Amino acid sequence: MASKTWTVIGLMSGTSTDGIDAALVRLRPGGARYGVRVEAFRTLPFQRALRRRLLAVASGQPLPVSVLSGLNVELGEALAAAARAIACSAGVRLGQVDLIGSHGHTVWHGPPGSGRTQPPSTLQIGEPAVIAARCGVTTVADFRPADLAHGGQGAPLTPYVHWLLFRHPSRGRVINNIGGIAHPTFLPAGGGVDAIAGFDSGPGNMVIDAITAHVSAGRLSYDRDGRLAARGRVDGAVLRELLAHPYFRRRPPKTTGRELFGEAMVARLLAAGRRRRLTDSDLVATATAFTARSLGDAYRRFLLPQGRIDEIYFSGGGSRNPTLMAMLRAEIAYARVGVIDELGVAGDALEAVAFAVLAVEAVRGRPANVPAVTGARRPAILGKIIPVAAIPH
Repeated sequence: MASKTWTVIGLMSGTSTDGIDAALVRLRPGGARYGVRVEAFRTLPFQRALRRRLLAVASGQPLPVSVLSGLNVELGEALAAAARAIACSAGVRLGQVDLIGSHGHTVWHGPPGSGRTQPPSTLQIGEPAVIAARCGVTTVADFRPADLAHGGQGAPLTPYVHWLLFRHPSRGRVINNIGGIAHPTFLPAGGGVDAIAGFDSGPGNMVIDAITAHVSAGRLSYDRDGRLAARGRVDGAVLRELLAHPYFRRRPPKTTGRELFGEAMVARLLAAGRRRRLTDSDLVATATAFTARSLGDAYRRFLLPQGRIDEIYFSGGGSRNPTLMAMLRAEIAYARVGVIDELGVAGDALEAVAFAVLAVEAVRGRPANVPAVTGARRPAILGKIIPVAAIPH
């Protein structure tokens, strides 16, 4: 099985809720390196009404279960359309695709240790049976619950993939995605799976995007090229208030999302900004510094004590924000800073590629969580498989 080259579509809808990332990749497991070649990648924006509904449900707005059920199917149709579109972009017939791996869209994540009385749970929507039916391709989805069932956080899911693709025998590396949430993965030099460290550090683009949308009255969905932040002044008092959130002091394993850094955190920043009479640019600059400082603090508290960090490679939307990256370089001046593209995988595509890899690992019957990262009691095979035919070997 290890010698087979797999043709896989990876689908990802993250907490930024910008759209669906879709990648068609060729994967070759086995040997010292897990081979990957990205044939095509696209981000397909959500229709405005669908994005609005996804943001509403993820922010905790109550809605009838019938509406949530319909939204699950509607998103499944959108994911299926994205899979068909990326196959077309790559010039590949769906009949040539071995698997589709879909993360879906997280509308609730309540892991262990989040202080709630109900059992730990997580919910990703985007019905995989719809994807499989519309594309005629075996689909793997719903990756988080298996880790949660074994006592883990159910996230982050990508550290195992980072280890497969990017580990180095003599350099300590961090692979740091900055999507809606920021999550670093530390790969110690020459280390095995058990040596990986990773967690959600806190906000990535989520607060920056929301503040930008607010100050622009909805005209902007993100701070393009960090221009607003570059014109503003970081308010130290407000930044200290934001950084006092208890999440930052919690030791890993830990994971988070809109439940902590969504509307409530944005309202807190806006209220503090009014008290301090901050300009719109000051608000965006302070939100940007919030991401950079919380990441820098996370490195100092939780990663540097575990080993030498030689290189840090960033991916995700935050890596394209020059103002944020300049702040980050000041925070982590002890290591070389680059972008994941330098390692041979386009940074924008990495999350979609990760779910293509996780789909292959699921049908190969290989555990893909990292208990040292998630806190799970044991390794677990991640994902639920919706077969449409015999799975290729």
